[in-house]
This record gives sequence, C-alpha cells and structure tokens, in this order.
Amino acid sequence: MLQRNYKQVTWVLTIAINGLISLAFFLPKISSFKGYDFSKLPLINAILNGLTFLALLIALCAIRRKKIRLHRTSVFLAFSFTSLFLFSYLLYHFSTPSTNYGGEGILRVVYFFILVTHIFLAALVVPLALLSIALGLNNQISRHRKIAKWTMLIWLYVSLTGVIVYLLISPYYHYYA
Repeated sequence: MLQRNYKQVTWVLTIAINGLISLAFFLPKISSFKGYDFSKLPLINAILNGLTFLALLIALCAIRRKKIRLHRTSVFLAFSFTSLFLFSYLLYHFSTPSTNYGGEGILRVVYFFILVTHIFLAALVVPLALLSIALGLNNQISRHRKIAKWTMLIWLYVSLTGVIVYLLISPYYHYYA
C-alpha cells in the first residue's frame, strides 16, 4: 500500500483552522455581510455538532464490533459534518457581533467551565483528528489506535459540548439582520 505523508497538510490545516477561528473573534466584522440574516447559523452549528457526535458514536460502536468499513464511513461523515460546521461557524463569527452569556449563579460557572474546556479541546482535536485519519488512511493501525482513542474521546466531548454551549447561550442571542 502506498504510504502518503500527511504531516505537512496536518500542520497547515491546524494552523489555518485555529488561526481563522481566532481571527473571527478579534477582527472587525466584515461589512459586506451587512444586510444578510445569519441568525439561524448557531442552530445549524448545534445540529452539525450533534450530527458529528452521532457519527462518532456510530464509528466507535463499529470499530468495537470490527466493522472497519462502517467505522471509516462514520468517521468521514463526522469529518464532513465538522467541516460544514467550521464553514458555518466562521461565516457567523466573521459577520455577527459576539453574544454575551446572561446567565447567573452556578449556571454561569458551569457555562464558562464548559465553554473554556470546549474551546481548548476544540483547538487540540484539529491536529489529533487529522493525524488519526492520516494514520488510518496509511493503514498504520497500531499508531492510529494509540492516537485515535484520545482523539475519539476529545472529539466526542467537543461535539457534545458544542450543543450544550448553544443550548445555554441561545436565549441571549440578539438577532441582527
């Protein structure tokens, strides 16, 4: 089997994706998007995160039952949902002002704990997912297993907490048109 070196692509994509997400928060909003209604994108993002979570669960169950083809298909489906999420997420955050969380008390502490761990692990899962997929594609199964067991846990957490963050902050969205 032909071995491909995905190292450079993994690093370039990791830096580009995490860099774009950072820029979306710090750069001024793109004025040419004014007049478009992106208010449904957070809901779409939550749905895409939920679909990613479900696809990953199927992938996990499939590999435990040694159903390699279903595992691979489910991982690629999760990766596709995550890619669509990324596009939608960037579109929303490059065009729409940030929403402040308005909850109080213990719920506020819980929200920010989930949010901070979600953000940190989302940045970490980018190279882990890319590397896990590359190792799987190169049929380097023992290395793939070592990394994928951590990648799977982190990716599941990030996709699930993405839905939870949406549910907690959605009452505070201001809809801009």
